[in-house]
Amino acid sequence: MSIEVGVNMEFIRHEDKPFAAGVERAAQLGYKYVEPMVHNGRELLSEAGYFHSFSMDDDPGEMKEVLDRCGVKTSGLSAHCPLMRPEISVPYLQKAIRFAAAIGSPVINTDEGIRPEWVTIEEAWHVMKYTLTAALRVAERYGVCIGIEPHQSISKTTDGLLRIASLVDSPMLRVNYDTGNAFLGGMDPYAGLKAVGKRLVHVHAKDISFQQADSERGKVTGTPVGCACGDGVIDWAKVIGILKEQGFHGVLSVECGTVEQAARSLAHLSPLV
Repeated sequence: MSIEVGVNMEFIRHEDKPFAAGVERAAQLGYKYVEPMVHNGRELLSEAGYFHSFSMDDDPGEMKEVLDRCGVKTSGLSAHCPLMRPEISVPYLQKAIRFAAAIGSPVINTDEGIRPEWVTIEEAWHVMKYTLTAALRVAERYGVCIGIEPHQSISKTTDGLLRIASLVDSPMLRVNYDTGNAFLGGMDPYAGLKAVGKRLVHVHAKDISFQQADSERGKVTGTPVGCACGDGVIDWAKVIGILKEQGFHGVLSVECGTVEQAARSLAHLSPLV
């Protein structure tokens, strides 16, 4: 694989469509990779066909049938959970890893989550190490990476992100770099991407509108989705140049909020890769 362009399933969220409809729309737009979001148990909106998330209590073969029918693959699974809540995160991440292996997904993407008020910052490192160690025992067995994303109070800085991604000595503990979250958190996304280096396994191609950049940079640690790639503050030619210099082979998973933005993002990024 060289550098490919995929799309996170959030692009279909505001159309109130189920998972299969989102995958079909992504394929119609020309995407070869999608990044599904998974959850535990039963969830009303997705059960009713109004939301794109996929329950891990369902057969992963069902998801693979949809992907195969549409001619697309998964770049990764969106499996965000609070690393400082091991009672939640350990079984969730282990289940997501097994699910990812069943559908041929190379990575599950997560972040540290919101730090509970009863957990001190000193305690947080030990709790996260425990959670990741337990999850990575399964990840190594199944050959699925865990990608840590810059998205919360610790990982909003490059140092914090890299420290989380180094808590356990495992080749399966990597980084899913989110350009938009890094920018909004106050980081230089290009310097951050260079610092991540060979730890990089997956990229969230998130652009930030100039209006959002002016109003929120330095005040938030991330955002659910961005604008169309090419419409905002991120220099995608520079990003892709860095990725090529570092020998990255993987997927830029576009994180935007509408089908129209997904179409324009693909048109902007494809010539660059």
